[in-house]
Amino acid sequence: MSRKTAPELGPVLYQDSPIGTLGLVDDGSGLSRVFLRQTAGEWTGRLGETELTIWAAAELEEYFSGRRTAFSVPLSPHGTAFQLAVWEALRGIPYGQTRTYGEIAAAVGRPKAARAVGMANHDNPLLIFTPCHRVVGKGGALTGFACGLEVKERLLALEGAEPGQGIGRTI
Repeated sequence: MSRKTAPELGPVLYQDSPIGTLGLVDDGSGLSRVFLRQTAGEWTGRLGETELTIWAAAELEEYFSGRRTAFSVPLSPHGTAFQLAVWEALRGIPYGQTRTYGEIAAAVGRPKAARAVGMANHDNPLLIFTPCHRVVGKGGALTGFACGLEVKERLLALEGAEPGQGIGRTI
């Protein structure tokens, strides 16, 4: 299930951030989508806010100001069983550390599925809350990020992480 075909449930709350305008979506069970707004017509649902999207926006403000290293807002990602396992593993990467695609593949019991992990990262519906920006290539190289490598670099810098830092630690 890609970002283009993921369920677009609930209203969207737009939140300005240091990396651009973020869209926050509540599907009634939890935060189901966080995306970087690329174009004015990107969201086809209704605009609005819920208690949950206001809570998520507050946590993002704390994250971007350096006062939050973990999130507590309930999440409701939609994906395949493999994607859900990868996204759960990503949420296990500590703030300020990175892991390789291969390490995530091993963590989900599919050690030869590094490329599939890359695709699951690309389809991650919960930018920042499921920290796919903390996944780097072999040897710490910055590779692939749906929002662009500049955004990935900025998020890692915000967290004080450098590519390669923390590689090899257990998730």
